Amino acid sequence: MVRRPVAWVVAVILFAEAFGIAALNWFMGVVVDRQDMSLAGLDPDRMSMSAKAGAVVFGLYFALCGLVALLVAVRNRPPAGLGRVLLISVAVVHALLGAVSWGLVGWRAFLYMVIVLALVVLLLMTYDQADGAGGAGTETDGGGEGGSGPASAEEPEPAGPGAEAKNDTPPAGPFTPPAPTTP
Repeated sequence: MVRRPVAWVVAVILFAEAFGIAALNWFMGVVVDRQDMSLAGLDPDRMSMSAKAGAVVFGLYFALCGLVALLVAVRNRPPAGLGRVLLISVAVVHALLGAVSWGLVGWRAFLYMVIVLALVVLLLMTYDQADGAGGAGTETDGGGEGGSGPASAEEPEPAGPGAEAKNDTPPAGPFTPPAPTTP
C-alpha cells in the first residue's frame, strides 16, 4: 500500500525541517547577538535569546512531529491521541507557511509547503479510509468477536410463531422524524 512509504517520507521531511528551522533560528540569534544595534529600543541580548529559544522550541516541535510519523511508519498503525493532534497541527502550520511564502519567498517555497501539506494529509486520510471501510475485527474500531461493535449488538430473529409472545419488550411506537432546526 501507499501508507507506509508516505509515512517514511513525511518522517524524513519533518526531521529535515526540524534541523533546518533550528539551524536558521539559531543563526539569526547569533547574527543579532553580534550586532550592536537595537530594534525599536529592544535589547539585542533579549532578541538573541528569544531567537535561540525559538530555534529550540520549533526544532523540538518538528522533531516530535517527525517522531510521530516515524512511529506510524514503523508500526503501520494510524496515529492516535496526541500524535494525531500533532500531525494535524503540523499540516495547519504548513498551510499557513505556504500562504505566507507565496508572497514573501516565491512560488517554489509555496509549492514545497503545499507538497508537504498534501503528504501529511494523505498520511492522515489513508489510515482513516483503511480503518473505516473494512476494518471489522481490528483493535481500533471495537468490532469483531466479543467487541461492542454493530455485529454484536444485533438480536437474533424469533425461532417460530410463538416466539414473538416471549419477548418482554413493548413494540416500538411510530417513527417521528426530528423537527427541523433551521428556518
